[in-house]
Amino acid sequence: LSELEALMERMKRLQEDKEDEEASQEEMATRFEKEKKESLLVISGGICAFPVKFSFDDEIVSTDVSRYVEDPGFGYKDFARRGEDHLPTFRAQDYTWENHGFSLVNRLYSDIGHLLDEKFRMVYNLTYNTMATHEDVDTTTLRRALFNYVHCMYGIRYDDYDYGEVNQLLERSLKVYIKTVTCYPERTTKRMYDSYWRQFKHSEKVHVNLLLMEARMQAELLYALRAITRHLT
Repeated sequence: LSELEALMERMKRLQEDKEDEEASQEEMATRFEKEKKESLLVISGGICAFPVKFSFDDEIVSTDVSRYVEDPGFGYKDFARRGEDHLPTFRAQDYTWENHGFSLVNRLYSDIGHLLDEKFRMVYNLTYNTMATHEDVDTTTLRRALFNYVHCMYGIRYDDYDYGEVNQLLERSLKVYIKTVTCYPERTTKRMYDSYWRQFKHSEKVHVNLLLMEARMQAELLYALRAITRHLT
């Protein structure tokens, strides 16, 4: 099977399995913890703790970002140290964008919540129902896996989501690309972009980038707004 056909087959099998039997809460919690720990092993720039068939190390360009930020040393850091048994988890059900963050940000800055919510929804729901040359394809499962994997890297867990889907739908090379774009965008190279989903259209791969950026922004907002809520109460 080609990369595209294999991915579509996994999406179809996941949907059939979901209709037949749902995983228990304990199983889903275990799968999240496994995915969260593995995300710490994924290193941006193509160097990965898992065996992969390629490396982009020779293409990484040291970019001077000092012209854009006041503190050049400020950047992404993994939310926990590798090897820790109990990694911190942000349970989305305890503080969600829809039920908590949206209303608070509107209080702090009138109407900004509506604009942000519209942006999140537009990017998440954007689809032509196609995958490369295939039409009438429901890509909801794939889009949710991309969005939730970014949140997983930030330690955010959705109790109603089976993180086993992430490992089945996102190959390791794509996970390396996701972490690079989301956490270290200045290290992204064209070769990395070209390496995954080779049969997909550019518009579909650009949509992946939009999903990653919006997922990251929402994750950051959730942490910030939760901290403000705790301060106010």
